[in-house]
Amino acid sequence: MQKITLLLIIVLLVSGCTLPNASKTSKNISPMKLESPIFTHNQYLPTKYTCDGTGVNPPLKISNIPNTTKNIVLIVDDPDAPNGDFVHWLVWNIDPQTTQIEEESTPIGAIQGTGSSGTPKFVPPCPPTGVHRYFFKLYALDTKLNLPVTTNKTQLLNAMQEHILDQTEIIGLYSRK
Repeated sequence: MQKITLLLIIVLLVSGCTLPNASKTSKNISPMKLESPIFTHNQYLPTKYTCDGTGVNPPLKISNIPNTTKNIVLIVDDPDAPNGDFVHWLVWNIDPQTTQIEEESTPIGAIQGTGSSGTPKFVPPCPPTGVHRYFFKLYALDTKLNLPVTTNKTQLLNAMQEHILDQTEIIGLYSRK
């Protein structure tokens, strides 16, 4: 029986059919990508973009957004914070035509939510001790979100459920000297 089930799945996949609950990701030639011209995945953020520098958000480059995307969401958080996950930045309703987020800026028309600092703005990395990981998570959604600036990460993630077309991330590291 297991061989028949496996064979049926292979036939369906080869023929281009999808299984129930298959990913809603639009067919792209390449997966969605998030990069930065100033740091690479799992490498250190330059001091300029931290509390030891000017504390502005780093520039980000976005590519391969699914064709049916209506909204891009960016969540920046630090799971290594002493009191648990520290949310540095929440941004949603970023136009799907956006290919970059400039340094020290929020995309026009995008909404910033309330992070762990209690304010709707980018809060620079400032780990008290050791090396921390800063996750820059990007999501493509099939809908725009009608949420107030008081929205926190949990509320944003709840609103995004069932609407994620694709996602990607890049991780920056930082340690104070």
